[in-house]
Amino acid sequence: MVLEEIFSAFLGIFTDYTLRYVALGSAILGITSGALGCFTVLRKQSLFGDALAHAALPGIGFAYLFAGTKDSLLLMLGAAIFAWFGGIITLAITSTTRIKQDAALGITLSVFFGLGIVLLTYLQNIGGASQGGLDRFLFGQAAALIESDVINLGILASFCFAVLIVFYKEFKITTFDSSFGKSLGFPIKYINALLTSVIVVAVVIGLHTVGVVLMVSMLIAPAAAARQWTSNLKNMIILSAIFGGLSGIIGSMISSTTEGMSTGPVIVITITAILGISLLFSPKQGYLFRYLRNQRKSPSPLDEIKTTDKERSNHGNF
Repeated sequence: MVLEEIFSAFLGIFTDYTLRYVALGSAILGITSGALGCFTVLRKQSLFGDALAHAALPGIGFAYLFAGTKDSLLLMLGAAIFAWFGGIITLAITSTTRIKQDAALGITLSVFFGLGIVLLTYLQNIGGASQGGLDRFLFGQAAALIESDVINLGILASFCFAVLIVFYKEFKITTFDSSFGKSLGFPIKYINALLTSVIVVAVVIGLHTVGVVLMVSMLIAPAAAARQWTSNLKNMIILSAIFGGLSGIIGSMISSTTEGMSTGPVIVITITAILGISLLFSPKQGYLFRYLRNQRKSPSPLDEIKTTDKERSNHGNF
């Protein structure tokens, strides 16, 4: 019965209009956030994406407040502006004060998210938030994706990958050794600002599908899963994009089998399952293979007895 539902959901990607665009939009989110999330994980800035996602919330509110329209492109533009502004503020706090990065992220996240909640509450009271569909950006509503939304997401994703390909060398150098990159004459501050801008675009892509609250999982989990299988950055980016895309498609299929099931949380659970499998079964880093290697290396009690007897015998020969 379960297999029949899964097979029916798989066929629905090709035959059902809604499921097709939900799966396609979710796959775009997973591929983009998976690829760019590698840099946040390797830079030990995993919560950076979370801060950007929360900073985007007031941008959605202000865009609707001033424009009075629920046009998704305009709302995403407002989200991008505020998310970028939040990222730049975080970088500025870290580089110009004695405040550490984790504290700066906490400040940005809480202040912008608080402002966003205040705005949504205000718009809700005047009857605008629900009409504008703003509440869906909090937890995501992938089922509301339509063809125009997917086209917009595809354009934004193409921009992200174009920047990633062109500036791959610069992003790589500043990720692993920014001091060396600075000695070579690379403008580190501008490169970091560019990478922040691209991650902002990835966050904006995810607001439709998984929302502000769960977006951080789509940046961290695919990259963390890919990291278990390879130590090469290029391979890690490819694997992370594949894991993210698969989680988007599989999560959409699973959520379509049960009426009323939210797609965003299912996608997050799916990528978490992929991460769990990677942590257990990856050949180099997986817990299972590490346990087996340790078992082979550690001597058995019988070997210890034989070693002790041999040492005694050698000691008697002297």
